[in-house]
Amino acid sequence: MPAIPVESIRNVALLGHAGAGKTSLAEALLGAAGAIPSRNGDGVLDYDPLEKEHRHSIKLACAHFDSEGVRVHLLDSPGYPDFTGQAIAALDAVETAAIVVNAQNGIEITASRMALWAQTRKLCRIVVVNKIDAERIDLQKLLEELQAAFGRECLPVNLPADGGKRVVDCFFNLGGEATDFSSVQGAHRALVEQVVEVDETLTERYLGGEEIAPADLHDAFEQALREGHLLPVLFVSAKSGAGVRELIDFIRRLAPNPREGNPPLFEKWAGGDAARAEFFQSVPGPGGHVLAHVFKVEVDPYLGKVAVLRVHQGTVAAGMPLYAGEVRKPFRVAHLYAVQGKALEPIGAAGPGTICAINKVDELGFDMVLHDAPEDAAIHFRPLPIPHAVYGLAVRVKKQSDTQKLAEVLHRLVAEDPGLHVEHDPITHEAVIRGLGEMHLSRVMEKMRAQYKLDVDSHPPTIPYRETVTIPAEGHHRHKKQSGGAGQFGEVFLRIRPLARGEGFRFVDEVKGGVIPGTFIPAVEKGVREVLGQGAVAGFPVLDVEVTVHDGKTHPVDGKEIAFIVAGRKAFLDAVAKARAQVLEPIVALKLTVPESAIGDTSGEIAARRGHVTATGTARGGMAALSARAPLAELTDFQNRLKALTSGQGNYTMELVGYEPAPPAVQSRLMAAFRPRDEQ
Repeated sequence: MPAIPVESIRNVALLGHAGAGKTSLAEALLGAAGAIPSRNGDGVLDYDPLEKEHRHSIKLACAHFDSEGVRVHLLDSPGYPDFTGQAIAALDAVETAAIVVNAQNGIEITASRMALWAQTRKLCRIVVVNKIDAERIDLQKLLEELQAAFGRECLPVNLPADGGKRVVDCFFNLGGEATDFSSVQGAHRALVEQVVEVDETLTERYLGGEEIAPADLHDAFEQALREGHLLPVLFVSAKSGAGVRELIDFIRRLAPNPREGNPPLFEKWAGGDAARAEFFQSVPGPGGHVLAHVFKVEVDPYLGKVAVLRVHQGTVAAGMPLYAGEVRKPFRVAHLYAVQGKALEPIGAAGPGTICAINKVDELGFDMVLHDAPEDAAIHFRPLPIPHAVYGLAVRVKKQSDTQKLAEVLHRLVAEDPGLHVEHDPITHEAVIRGLGEMHLSRVMEKMRAQYKLDVDSHPPTIPYRETVTIPAEGHHRHKKQSGGAGQFGEVFLRIRPLARGEGFRFVDEVKGGVIPGTFIPAVEKGVREVLGQGAVAGFPVLDVEVTVHDGKTHPVDGKEIAFIVAGRKAFLDAVAKARAQVLEPIVALKLTVPESAIGDTSGEIAARRGHVTATGTARGGMAALSARAPLAELTDFQNRLKALTSGQGNYTMELVGYEPAPPAVQSRLMAAFRPRDEQ
């Protein structure tokens, strides 16, 4: 099968809140175009067992259909904010972002966010109002709300009629059919006036009283879409089919092909340095160097790793060698597929604009740029604004024999999900998964149990407290052990003092006269470092302390390395016991985005958690930007609380910035629970 010409391709992502009907709409489009059996009851796009069980999308799904010689690639995105990592990945694969709005619920949080993110990625945007045949809805009022939220450039391309049972075109149709509100003539006039504003010649013709035919408006229409000067609004009912064929017709005739959309956001990183990135202009022609971008990865038990990619330049063909990002060794494209939900359909080649898949290439990962020339290794896609994964759970297997399997499964899950991260804490030895919310991680846990048959449980991550000392002190220990054979002897005198926060650990040797042989000084330090790692008073690593060894004794026969390890460890513990040790708690810097109306409630919530706001500013779309500091221990359930305070609109990132003394009650509790190793 030859590559599809770039002019005959349309790429559309369906974006919006959960319950807007994106998946139903996508399958209605596929059914109306004859790509799948209509109303077969077996979802093509929500094919994951968890999606079927919970009846909502969890991951990005891909499909395609053909209409009068045009290939339309559809991306169906999940709508819950917890799965934003999957949804936002669609933006770099398409020219058109279709914001799907539920006519019953109006503009919801994910629709607003995705519309803004699509704008920042320079996509052409349209609004699709679904469920127009529902009861007790006011579509005229909803259109006014869309214009208030997204601008007066939100103009209807068609209008509902007969109570939402059908729609009437207002761009190509100049007739006088009755509609549920407004009129065809009024909507057509508004569209023409908006479109001609981007073209001086058309403006002059229009102001001169000339009637401009829709065919003459095509190029200006595409320009208005590119510039965000026009956001077409289309009405549809995925359930009844009203407006579905009209939406297909709009996509085919007026949605931009890859040459007509804004160029993809490729960057060239000089020397591999993202800070020196410069825009790179790709050319959507079939004959140039290959540039393709991986925007979705899925690990299938039968097909292996499946990388779904968008070709932006050149032609990818089965059998050709390609490079993955900065990897210097090429891989060979064994097979190339078109994607229809879970099904992969073999194809021979994919030209610019085509969305396709490659499988069983382990080195492929999310956000990689594939190319056929080593000199293009410095080309990357501008990083996506994927929300920071802050909600965490420590996971563990119930069977020790499953430990290695857990590591492998977590690696696969992270490869599939841009919003999921895994941390391995070297102190607590916990594997911590971090995601975009409670629902997100709940589905991850379900998948580990159901698909990978792992018996796992979870709990909140252990707070990484630390210990330090506040005053200088002396420590001493004599280790003497005789058990009938060779004995052990080592004596150590040392002193400790606190260092400034962040200086870490310093070990000083001031032993004179060889009272501790130089060969045993590293053993003393090793004993001290054991305590540094395991904790002295509460079981947490010790920070910011200087240890000076200045005296000691050995024995010509019984002086051994192990003796000085023990003596060094216990001398250090002796000193810490006199140095007013304290427990430090981790402090994080928060960067929050909340509605302006929620600044007061958010600031109060942070204060109630022993934190404080350090700065406020403005963000786009009526949002405010806050900076704050707070103890990590107080933020375990903060994400859920922030969602409640902001009606789901608030989000934040956090970064560890240091340690400060924990409250006395916390210190007492942690110290009382500690059982030193020698006492166990």
